[in-house]
Amino acid sequence: MKKLIFALILTPLAAFAEGETVAINPPVSATTEEGLAAWGRIYEVASHPRCSNCHVGADGYPMWSGPSYGKTRRHGMNINAGESRVGAETVPCATCHYARFEGANDAPHMAPQVAMDWMLPPAEAEWFGKSSVEICNQLRDPERNGGRDFRALASHLDHDLILHWAWTPGGGREPAPYSLQEHVNDVLVWGVSGYPCEGDTQ
Repeated sequence: MKKLIFALILTPLAAFAEGETVAINPPVSATTEEGLAAWGRIYEVASHPRCSNCHVGADGYPMWSGPSYGKTRRHGMNINAGESRVGAETVPCATCHYARFEGANDAPHMAPQVAMDWMLPPAEAEWFGKSSVEICNQLRDPERNGGRDFRALASHLDHDLILHWAWTPGGGREPAPYSLQEHVNDVLVWGVSGYPCEGDTQ
């Protein structure tokens, strides 16, 4: 079951492409210092509520956090995405997060919409509440990042419309920091520099 779920989530979603398209142009070289600076910005994105609220563990409970929520708490209505990560065992995520239509994300407190099935990332990609070092080590480990190198990580950002939504969430929601292209550029610099993490021994 887990292998099937992971395969579904890692399937390229180019067929759903809309909105911003990014350029995947890695630099020829990058220093460790440049890589660590890029990682710092990557962590700002990964730990931001637009990303971390859905990057939760095996318990399957998405989170509500950030300025508009007042306090951090589990997703309302006791929503649980289950092992399927799409709510198949309980209430499917698509019950509220259904296919996007014009203006669907414009009003506050509406369930976010994208033109693909809403789902949680794999439990192996748990980021909520994790430190910079923990997420950095997870993302550079092919055993825990879906077998991706830095080019594949950057490409994944352009294939998944849920990821695109993080920068254009609408409804007065705070978007993820920087821009999607800047985030992709940072992933490329970080990879070319050798995937450095804070605390690595030189």
